[in-house]
Amino acid sequence: MRTGIATVCLSGTLKEKMQACAIAGFDGIEIFEQDLVTSPLGPEDVRRMAADLGLGLDLYQPFRDFDGVTPDLLKANLRRAEAKFKLMARLGMDTILVCSNVATATIDDDAVRAEQLAQLANLAGDHGIKVAYEALAWGKYVNDYEHASQLVEMVDHPNLGTCLDSFHILSRDWDTAPIEDINPEKIFFVQVADAPKLSMDVLSWSRHYRVFPGEGQFELAKFMGHVVRAGYTGPVSLEVFNDVFRQSDLERTAVDAMRSLIWLEEQSAKWLAGTDAAPSNPGPRRRRYPMELATLPTVNEPAGFNFAEVKADDTAQLEKLLGQLGFQFEGRHRTKDVQLWTMGQARVIINEQAAQHAEPAIAALGFDVDSPVIASARAQQLKAPVVARKVQADEEVFQGIAAPDSTEIFLCQGSPDGTAAWTHEFGEGLEHPSAGTTAVIDHVNLAQPWQHFDEAVLFYTSALALEPQPFAEVPSPSGLVRSQVMQTSDGAVRLVLNLAPIQQARNEARKTYQEHIAFAVEDLVAAARDARERGLEFLQIPANYYEDLGARFDLDPGFLATLRDLNLLFDRDADGEFLHFYTATVGSVFFEMVERRGGYDGYGAPNAPVRHAVQYDSLHRTT
Repeated sequence: MRTGIATVCLSGTLKEKMQACAIAGFDGIEIFEQDLVTSPLGPEDVRRMAADLGLGLDLYQPFRDFDGVTPDLLKANLRRAEAKFKLMARLGMDTILVCSNVATATIDDDAVRAEQLAQLANLAGDHGIKVAYEALAWGKYVNDYEHASQLVEMVDHPNLGTCLDSFHILSRDWDTAPIEDINPEKIFFVQVADAPKLSMDVLSWSRHYRVFPGEGQFELAKFMGHVVRAGYTGPVSLEVFNDVFRQSDLERTAVDAMRSLIWLEEQSAKWLAGTDAAPSNPGPRRRRYPMELATLPTVNEPAGFNFAEVKADDTAQLEKLLGQLGFQFEGRHRTKDVQLWTMGQARVIINEQAAQHAEPAIAALGFDVDSPVIASARAQQLKAPVVARKVQADEEVFQGIAAPDSTEIFLCQGSPDGTAAWTHEFGEGLEHPSAGTTAVIDHVNLAQPWQHFDEAVLFYTSALALEPQPFAEVPSPSGLVRSQVMQTSDGAVRLVLNLAPIQQARNEARKTYQEHIAFAVEDLVAAARDARERGLEFLQIPANYYEDLGARFDLDPGFLATLRDLNLLFDRDADGEFLHFYTATVGSVFFEMVERRGGYDGYGAPNAPVRHAVQYDSLHRTT
């Protein structure tokens, strides 16, 4: 699959954008007209630079408001088009995007539109240019890709074809199956973009909220599957208008964009394989298509958390907090300044290496996977940065990659009994009974910098096979907090990605915003009582919360009193119940302990505003 990207997707100058696209590995680019108009580079300079970088110049765009106009305006439009065709010759480009008319169309007549498009095609042919006609979702008279394709067929000119744009098609919920009926020779270009499902006018949705494939909720694999079946073989190019992307580091955004196309290519191949092999499909199975789609090493979703790591300079408060929760100190690593603490199968590493002046912060997560080497190879093909750790000859070698928020992700060899081979590298810890509290890491809440939130969703989807759940917005004293759950199908791995407040996320060198690790136990009331006896400082929940809780749920008065006494929070849905409590924050880290009863699968979302408010009050309290 030939990959491309429109320069409008990125921040920076045209020169910087082209360099970033080449570094990310794109085959070609679309030149957005404004990027060229504002550039000091002449057309010949751009052409030479693209050749030096190994980039094809695949599309010049956009040419707006051409069809359905009066004769006088048509004459002006043709003059404007010829000027662009001459410019494209200097650039060495042969395809231009022409959008269906939005602003100047006054004649709603397909015969008139076809006749005017025919004149444009004749002029384009004189200059060796192909015109890709696209139906904008908000086009005045043409807003449906099938309508645009019908006009192209009416004209029947070799220099006129159509452009299929996933946003304009999927935002209007048009059926994508008819794409297969379009003559592939008339599909001149394909653009892809994802987006969250929003209730707003399509133009604003398009201009501000498009995202890269895998970061939204469109069925892009299905869209691309129909494009492939149609016989299309040209570029598949990203056209994403997004306010965040155009303010972010352009090289990083370009890599994220390339990752999204690699992911889309694999997902499209899977969709085709699944539908071709379906019993309802009378055609031959495992068909071959003119466009070949590459796939990645196949990996299963993680089986569970192997460990969570917190890095800190002064670890005294962390050690005290873990001990109060019921964790046992298992000892120090024999060659590294690292501690291991465990409770049941929940393992927490305290890392003091290269942590000078660093307050406690979540630094790494380990996941149990079937084959760490294969999983790492997949992640690297998805352009995930490699993280290496120094090891001695007799120590476990972890396959590591870096997440967008700088959290290190380690892929560990899982074991059926839940043990971890690397724990033997730690020396003797404290004396403690062999039978302790049964616990596992239930979920980890990671705060994401505003400019990398969508990137993180795609990273965990593509590299770790986690599935994004419907996102939620939680009110807090700092404003609405966007929360995105990523998890495995069985819930063994749950990551909650929260959008960090901008004022708390400006320093990307270290984390300054709150994150937490949650541990699941079988009896939370007993665990809370034990923790209180050890001197744990709970997050203090207001009395008003419990009064409201009693009004919302018909709870036994004694149980409600226990919740209030222990600062426990409670939630219930049709499937079960959820109990949890939070610790005070150390550095940027706090801990949560939870108990899931029945089939409860959530996170106590109604209680999140209470937690945010109490933490905010604690952070801003003056003495």
